[in-house]
Amino acid sequence: MRILISNDDGYFAPGIEHLATTLSRYAEVTVVAPERDRSGASNSLTLDRPLTVRRAPNGVLFVNGTPTDCV
Repeated sequence: MRILISNDDGYFAPGIEHLATTLSRYAEVTVVAPERDRSGASNSLTLDRPLTVRRAPNGVLFVNGTPTDCV
């Protein structure tokens, strides 16, 4: 089983890593989240610039876009 975790609070939010760690006992987990807090922008798309994906030291992938871009 594979699980994708994302949020609108950004990859540094304290709960996202805890959730990923807990679920990784049961499935392959991938975390992709915005590079900063994007609360309130969860269903918008970035169409006016290229998106970049980077990996944080903890292995989480983060995107310079919205939560929808991440998913």
